[in-house]
Amino acid sequence: MLDKLELVEQKFVELEARLASPDVYADPALVARLSREQKEIAPVTETFRAYKKQRDAHEEARALLDGKIDDPDFREMVQAEFEDSRAEIARLEGELKILLLPRDPNDSRNVIVEIRGGAGGDEAMLFAQSLYRMYNMYADRRKFKTEILNLHETELGGIKEVSFLIAGDGAYSRLKYESGVHRVQRVPDTEASGRIHTSTVTVAVLPEMEEVDFHLNPADLKIDTFRSSGAGGQHVNTTDSAIRITHLPTGVVVECQDERSQHKNRDKAMKVLLARLYEAEQEKQRAEHAAERKSQVGTGDRSERIRTYNYPQGRVTDHRISLTLYKLEQFLNGDLDEILDALITADQAEKMQAVGEDA
Repeated sequence: MLDKLELVEQKFVELEARLASPDVYADPALVARLSREQKEIAPVTETFRAYKKQRDAHEEARALLDGKIDDPDFREMVQAEFEDSRAEIARLEGELKILLLPRDPNDSRNVIVEIRGGAGGDEAMLFAQSLYRMYNMYADRRKFKTEILNLHETELGGIKEVSFLIAGDGAYSRLKYESGVHRVQRVPDTEASGRIHTSTVTVAVLPEMEEVDFHLNPADLKIDTFRSSGAGGQHVNTTDSAIRITHLPTGVVVECQDERSQHKNRDKAMKVLLARLYEAEQEKQRAEHAAERKSQVGTGDRSERIRTYNYPQGRVTDHRISLTLYKLEQFLNGDLDEILDALITADQAEKMQAVGEDA
């Protein structure tokens, strides 16, 4: 591990030197790439440097304790420093092991979140609206920015389907565990007998991709324009500004009609298309390497039920890690970090176990 850490620190120093050279700034794309690489390994370098500092302090204290110390108070102080540095070294070693785990290359990306009402009719679409609100409130807490890409509402205030962008450092690393089927159990307002209904909503979390990341042949795209419409006649546009893009080789179709500008709708639709095609390619690779270990908690399969929201009991249960919290209201108001942190910890533990078994 130490050899690997020395190489990481050496690369960090090299990147630091390159970014300090005025010649590099003639190429903005190169500057962006080098800055991104440096930022990715900065936590490892900083932690390794702290580890080496503690290791040196530990060895200095050991040398003093091995020598003759006549003053008992001074010996006690050195002994305390020795014990403190040993504990800190152990903590930093654990942190470094996690930092060196195989990293998801998309963790630093923005995300495109797609929410669709599933089984349960109007109730499912109303809960889709609740989840959309929940993720927006979470984004606000994390100082992430959100942008609607496409929205289909119902006349009752629910959502048939919504695609939206969440932009912020590490957005994908936090939200990638949300892909799957979310189940809700509650008594609808229209239910006179008080019977609990169960509905489902599907959530897909896709890393935002750029056209430079994923090559698209323009000849493979069929682009149609049409007049946008909304629930109950709302947001109806009088011009053909809505965009539908079909990727002919795969049959993937995306639409965007949220903006009044055809150009903006096209840009947003392309974001969604690129993300879906990338995800489809990833799914294909995962299927081809099905024998390999899972790269995140659960399979990420959209057919997998990952969480249940039970209104009568005020609880939310994540089935992948068997964690139940009796704080449904806070959770739906964007307080997701307790479960997300637990999912990340479980993911890291699984990866550490895999590394141990492969060693």
